Amino acid sequence: MKRFIVTLMLAATLSTAVAQEQTKPEGYKFTDGTLVKSNSVKNQFRSGTCWCYSALSFIEEEIMRAGGESLDLSEMWIVRNIYFEKAVKYVRLHGALNFAVGGAAHDVIEGIKRYGIVPEEVYRGLNYGTELPHFNEVDAVLKAYVDAIIKAPNKKLTTAWQAGLNGILDAYFGKMPETFTYNGKEYTPHSFAASLPVDMNNYVSVSSYTHHPFYEQFVIEVPDNWMWGTVYNLPMEEMMGVLDNALKGGYSVMWAADVSEKGFNRTKAIGVIPEDNIDNMSGTDAERWGSMTEKERQEALYSFDKPGREKKITQQMRQEAFDNYETTDDHGMVIHGTATDQCGNLYYKVKNSWGVRPPYEGYYYFSRPFVEYKTMSFMVNKNAIPKGTRKALGL
Repeated sequence: MKRFIVTLMLAATLSTAVAQEQTKPEGYKFTDGTLVKSNSVKNQFRSGTCWCYSALSFIEEEIMRAGGESLDLSEMWIVRNIYFEKAVKYVRLHGALNFAVGGAAHDVIEGIKRYGIVPEEVYRGLNYGTELPHFNEVDAVLKAYVDAIIKAPNKKLTTAWQAGLNGILDAYFGKMPETFTYNGKEYTPHSFAASLPVDMNNYVSVSSYTHHPFYEQFVIEVPDNWMWGTVYNLPMEEMMGVLDNALKGGYSVMWAADVSEKGFNRTKAIGVIPEDNIDNMSGTDAERWGSMTEKERQEALYSFDKPGREKKITQQMRQEAFDNYETTDDHGMVIHGTATDQCGNLYYKVKNSWGVRPPYEGYYYFSRPFVEYKTMSFMVNKNAIPKGTRKALGL
């Protein structure tokens, strides 16, 4: 009898387990498609330097694509020098400039042109007692310093203020070497940059907004564009065509995007733009949506338990989101491939700079509608742009 009861209990337990497995959310299941060769995932930690980590990672992948070795270049070399450039411009404009650690992809290109580049092992830039970037103090100190300079207590700027600025930067980041040895050869930062199989003049940024003419350049109006760098303006579909053509040709893409959307889930590493308009639904989807409360709809939209219907993005939607501050320039990453979910929907595989973390070892998947909607701009090798578009842009 006891044996019979135990058997019944085991059967019931097994039945419950099977039932729970059957009701468990399906989740997202991605199959990678075309992938560009990539190097390691980095960690910007507590610093607003995604622009540098992403753009420099993009350059590292360009070096590998051109047949060079896998390099780990110094992000802090760029950050330190760009902070100096930004401070000088901030003072020159009497403080009428966004002085913060944020930046853009072209900051890295211009930084390499002006200051060269060095390997990570030569200049780690962590001269303040931490193993990863931690910028709370240095950001505050630098801002206080340049604001004090602008007040000009002596009624004019002294000849010492830039030396003082460099003193602060050297204290936090370390003094910059004039020469260094790498793989048994001596370099300067400029000669090392010149030794790399990439040309900084080959990189351009592309965007898509209607408040400027298409096929022309414009200064994208975001606070972090302190350098007033320009982007080439294309219709949305043509912009996406540049992205697809680049990946197909083996080029990665540096992506400046907005990740403040509810459709971006950090822990699940997914970005989507769910359809929430009942007028765009039909059949059982429309019936189910119409019977829900607003709270139930929000929970269903952003549960991320399985792929769902997404919005069809238009040029007007992009523009309205930008004009209304719903799309902001808040993060930089590297797009280095494509993928599909279990329903066949297209995604882009993206390398982030938040360290190696689950569920995809520091990589993220963003749907095509998300990229269409939330792309501020992206940087690409101009040779990756389709010939017709390149001609229209005068490249």
